[in-house]
Amino acid sequence: MNRSKKTGTSRIISFSSDAKSILVGMALVLIGGAMWGCNATVSKLLMSNYSVDPLWLACIREFFAGLLFLIAGGIMSPNKLVGAAKDVPSYPKYLALALCCVLVGQVSYLQSINWTNSGTATILQSLNLLVVLAWVCIMSHRMPRKRETIGVALAFIGTVLIATGGNLSTLALPPQGLAWGLANAIATSALSIMPTAMIAKWGNFVTNGIMFLISGLVLCPFVQPWAHLPKFDVASVSMLLFTVVLGTFGAYALFMAGVMRIGSIRATMLGTIEPVMATLTAVLFTGVVFGPADLVGFILIIVMVFLVR
Repeated sequence: MNRSKKTGTSRIISFSSDAKSILVGMALVLIGGAMWGCNATVSKLLMSNYSVDPLWLACIREFFAGLLFLIAGGIMSPNKLVGAAKDVPSYPKYLALALCCVLVGQVSYLQSINWTNSGTATILQSLNLLVVLAWVCIMSHRMPRKRETIGVALAFIGTVLIATGGNLSTLALPPQGLAWGLANAIATSALSIMPTAMIAKWGNFVTNGIMFLISGLVLCPFVQPWAHLPKFDVASVSMLLFTVVLGTFGAYALFMAGVMRIGSIRATMLGTIEPVMATLTAVLFTGVVFGPADLVGFILIIVMVFLVR
């Protein structure tokens, strides 16, 4: 009797502990995703209201976020940071990852926001799952499953609705905005595929810190951010700090902490709060108006996220 009671108690405690961990993980993912969505709108405000060039913003954000990632990596896993620094043969890989995954991804995302709006740009970014699906099918030598095929069809219809506004004879989005958005989807998919070996070896913070810092340094000679400082006030400086510290580094740190507790599939599902938050903040703070076709397109692409895992 005593043994069974103890076993039952331990099971209750274990279940309670697991449930608490899942709830905490869900909260972290939701907060991180929401901050990412807000970050898109903050970036749009900086570019629209303060004439901040997308390349300037990308350079600043990548450089300082990279430093924050490396500081966090040095605190959490100093041996991995030192090991990555000493891994000289991998330096060309670091450069390739920085250019393909971060530089192209950050620049195309900000350009997409600049040409359209934060909600539309973030929704188009979600199409990266289709590129990942294609990669998985090729590497696994298989065809897409039924639910994946439905997801692809929904994503195609949703993209057409967003691009045309429901009128197939016209293009509602600027061609540049659509092109940058699709380029961002491809770069984002590369970010989820290419650095996996480095992340497994050196950890998330160290690997991302290296990629972000290198990308920022590569942009510096071309952008020369010190020579083209925008006319900032208190509000714009606050937004710039938000986009670097909370919108990029903080959001990523919270999201990954949540993933460690609830897994990538649940995190991907909850991560759909990012485009939702980007859309809501775009309406509230930038005055953008979405038509019925846009909203239907958004919903179809979000449904695709649930179908394509």
